[in-house]
Amino acid sequence: MSNRGRSTQEKILDAAEKLFARRGFHGVSIRDITSAAGVDVALANYHFGNKRGLFDAVFLRRAEVLNAERLALLEAVQRRAAPRPASVEDVIDAFTHPLLNRSARGGPGWKSYFGLIAQVNNAPDWGGQVMTRYFDPLVHKFIDALREALPQADPRDLYWSYHFLSGALTLTFAETGRIDNLSGGLCRSNDLDSVHERMVPFIASGFRALCERTQRRAAARRRKQARKRAARAR
Repeated sequence: MSNRGRSTQEKILDAAEKLFARRGFHGVSIRDITSAAGVDVALANYHFGNKRGLFDAVFLRRAEVLNAERLALLEAVQRRAAPRPASVEDVIDAFTHPLLNRSARGGPGWKSYFGLIAQVNNAPDWGGQVMTRYFDPLVHKFIDALREALPQADPRDLYWSYHFLSGALTLTFAETGRIDNLSGGLCRSNDLDSVHERMVPFIASGFRALCERTQRRAAARRRKQARKRAARAR
């Protein structure tokens, strides 16, 4: 592919990313995108086929970077902890830090991308399908690492805990300013360093609390059953 061809594709991808993040998939036309990119509409069709093909290319471009970075961090914390499992905190940090760092310091393109993720993750019609395609293989590796760190956990608790983590990230990426108003300016939704400082211990505590609660309930059921068996034996 020529330099000129790559430049044209990047222009289209950058414009599409920005517009999709602002107005959603259905609020943007191919013509809107090519007009913002300063290229002929036929070039978008040539390179990406249709609007959904362009959207998929926008999503994939940065997903590949994020997934590689997070996987490398996960493998690094697992090597450091071996032969023991990596801690819950280290696994969550490897999962969240690349996202928050890119959003805080990666520039307008990354900011638009995470705004797009926030939209897609909350889209009931096809958001789950998109997130599954691009992120679930990596997410399963992190859930496996958390299962090693919490070997007695009920699998349902691990998946629900991840679901809550995903929701917290989605709200963070939206940067709605809600916490700014709620706190009277004490906290700022765009202060992602403060988010990262607090999110890891908060989420890790949630994983542990939910998993340990289930273990306590299971232990209580076992004790109750043992008492019944003992009573019948008398």
